[in-house]
Amino acid sequence: MRYRAIVEYDGTRFCGWQTQANGPTIQAAIEDALQQVAGHPVRIFAAGRTDSGVHALGQVISFNLERDITARKLHRALNSLTPPAITLRTLDVASDDFDPRRMARRRAYVYRIWNTPYPSPFWQRFAWHVQRPLDLEAMQQAANDLLGDHDFESLRASTCDARTSVRRIFISQWQRDEQLLSYHIEATAFLRHMVRTIVGTLAEIGLGVRPVDDMPRLLAARDRGQAAATAPPEGLCLTRVDY
Repeated sequence: MRYRAIVEYDGTRFCGWQTQANGPTIQAAIEDALQQVAGHPVRIFAAGRTDSGVHALGQVISFNLERDITARKLHRALNSLTPPAITLRTLDVASDDFDPRRMARRRAYVYRIWNTPYPSPFWQRFAWHVQRPLDLEAMQQAANDLLGDHDFESLRASTCDARTSVRRIFISQWQRDEQLLSYHIEATAFLRHMVRTIVGTLAEIGLGVRPVDDMPRLLAARDRGQAAATAPPEGLCLTRVDY
């Protein structure tokens, strides 16, 4: 039987989503819990792979079990076995052909910046602390230039192995709640480090280091070396995947 779940996690102490040998990961923690319940190794598949330190409120996963376990019982058991930093928000039986990555049509992320001279003990795990004032109007003007279909070669990691760097952006919007700035971005899919590189570049525009109309030139250049440094991972959160 195939199951589908929505997972949220605090990625601070994990080496990203994907199982690896050099540290704890979200995937490994959930698979360990599943093996305890099912009595056999279980491989899970996700809508996307988040990097080390990145969080999620709406990661979508699927997996198959050889045993027939009710979704309600399985949901309760897994949440009792996973670490406190990981919770399965929902768990249901899925169709046999459900694929969380290939069937996804839209993904949404939010990146948060704590913009004040002094750090916040509350937001330090979930926001990038930028001490100098940021010009949110300039950052929004530049963010508007990302809407639509573009080649994001300049704004992805050099290690990204995606076959094409063209993506469609539906939403590229900044919001302010006093000292907390939130960047909401939704797209068909994302490239490795794409959101964090966009935020790093928009922050340079907000600081006056880069001109406000620089984004079209940067996209046309197709050169990662011309974009800003990648923003730190703690500010990034996968919020939703649509099907």
